[in-house]
Amino acid sequence: MVQLALPKNSRVQPGKRHPAPADAARPKEFAIYRWSGEPGEQPRLDTFTVDLADCGPMVLDALIKIKAEIDSTLTFRRSCREGICGSCAMNIDGHNTLACTKAIEDVEGPVKIYPLPHMQVVKDLVVDFSTFWAQYESIQPWLKTYTPAPQKERRQSPAERERLDGLYECILCACCSTSCPSYWWNGDRYLGPAVLLQAYRWLADSRDEATAERLEELEDPFKLYRCHTIMNCTNTCPKGLNPAKAIAEIKKLIVEKHL
Repeated sequence: MVQLALPKNSRVQPGKRHPAPADAARPKEFAIYRWSGEPGEQPRLDTFTVDLADCGPMVLDALIKIKAEIDSTLTFRRSCREGICGSCAMNIDGHNTLACTKAIEDVEGPVKIYPLPHMQVVKDLVVDFSTFWAQYESIQPWLKTYTPAPQKERRQSPAERERLDGLYECILCACCSTSCPSYWWNGDRYLGPAVLLQAYRWLADSRDEATAERLEELEDPFKLYRCHTIMNCTNTCPKGLNPAKAIAEIKKLIVEKHL
C-alpha cells in the first residue's frame, strides 16, 4: 500500500506517452510519477518506452537515459550509483528501494516508479526530507563522552565493535520509515525506523557515555512507542538491516533501566 503526500484534492492523471524508437530491440515501459510542484497542477503518470538493448541494467540507468535522451525535465536525486549514498530512494514496483540497485529485469511488465510514500513531494520523484533530517538531528547522532579523553583513541574490543554490525551500515535513505504505516500517521512525532535504528547505534556503542540521557529522551509515547512491529521496515531495507530489532532493543533497555 502506497500513500503519497499529494497536493490537496489532487488525483494522478494519465500523462504523456513516449513510444520506443522504431528499431527498438528490447522495449520496456516505465510509468513515472510527474508533478511540477506548481500549485493547482494535477500530478500525472508519464509512460516512457526504453530500448533495454541500449540501456544499463538498473532502474537508475533507465531514469538517466530518459532524462538525457527523452525528457530533460524529469527530476530525481542520484549520486553514487552503488547503493552507498541513498539518494535515489523511491517506490519502484510497489516497494521502497534504491533505483541504483533495483534490476530492471526483476520487474515483470511496466516498471512503475513513484516518489517515496508519506513524504511531501517537491517535484516529480524528489521529496522533502526536512522533517526526516530534523528527527535524525534530534537523537544527537555523534559520540558523547564525559570522561577525559585518552592519549590515543577510545578503544573497543572485537566483541564490542561487533555489536555495531547491522547498525552503522544504514545510509539514511528513508525506505524503511516511509514504508511504515505508523510513520505515515504520526510522522510529526514518531521518529520512525531509520532514526530509531540510528539512535540504537549510539546506545550500542561501548564508547558512548550518554546512555541514560539518550534513553530518557526516547522514552516517549510517540517518539518510540508508535512502533507496532509491522516489520515493513525490515522487509524493505535495501541494505538488509533490521530496524525492528533495533527498536525492540531500545524498548528492552528502557525496561531494564526501570528494574
